[in-house]
Amino acid sequence: MPELPDVLAYMSALQSRILGCRLERVRLASVSLLRTADPPLRAVEGRSVRELRRIGKRIAIGLDGDLWLVIHLMIAGRLHWRAPGAKLGGRNALAAFDFPNGTLVLTEAGSKRRASLSVLHGAQALETLDRGGVDVLECDPEEFVRALSAENRTLKRALTDPRIVDGIGNAYSDEILHAAQLSPTALTRNLSPEEWKRLFDASRRTLALWIDRLRNEARGDFPEKVTAFRDAMAVHGRFGQACPRCGERVQRIRYADNETNYCPRCQTGGKVLADRALSRLRINPKTTPTAARRG
Repeated sequence: MPELPDVLAYMSALQSRILGCRLERVRLASVSLLRTADPPLRAVEGRSVRELRRIGKRIAIGLDGDLWLVIHLMIAGRLHWRAPGAKLGGRNALAAFDFPNGTLVLTEAGSKRRASLSVLHGAQALETLDRGGVDVLECDPEEFVRALSAENRTLKRALTDPRIVDGIGNAYSDEILHAAQLSPTALTRNLSPEEWKRLFDASRRTLALWIDRLRNEARGDFPEKVTAFRDAMAVHGRFGQACPRCGERVQRIRYADNETNYCPRCQTGGKVLADRALSRLRINPKTTPTAARRG
């Protein structure tokens, strides 16, 4: 899923391409992409782009008349900049936004359609999408600690909950926790003042590093390689590979569609955390031999 650094990279590229430009037409290949009915989608056509905002992991495009196009890419959604009037072809292409100087195309890989497009009227309607999490790049250390310790959560869950922290997901939470040398399963209310400082500093440093890196990678071009797995990452998506800090093999915990990657030596005192996906395959020691054989 595109997270804060990826969304900002998209917005930086869009700023120079569509700000002040007239949105001539919106073409949909998948009606299910549109999640609102009023105002109608056709209401945005012919209006000029006045503003771009980030709301968590969403991109909000502000148009004349206080209308907003809000794009949520979810896990597999991506944006592409094409020549004016580009064809909306292929099963992954969901929508095209035509401007005089080019076409913004929204695609989504896979069979699950989770990406969304909304049309909203007014800043108040836009604010309803804000989940309330703190912006790590703007909050102070006290606000950060207060937000994450309001409930006793694991660090991984706290960092990826949009009601607690804004714009951070599976990938960058792994990188932040590795940089802070903290366990993903550590509980927020058990952290010492020194550990809180490490976490806050690592959060800011990691996000700033990747924001700069992704912008420099694009070098004025539109970002076409937005992915949750990058070679320069320390632990995310690097299960079984060497930790760049200590050389220990990176481990993981898998659950549903997500996974947590971490270094046992740097983050958990050498302890390998239980992998729930593997735990489900283990035989219960209380099970009888006959039942075990049947399983």
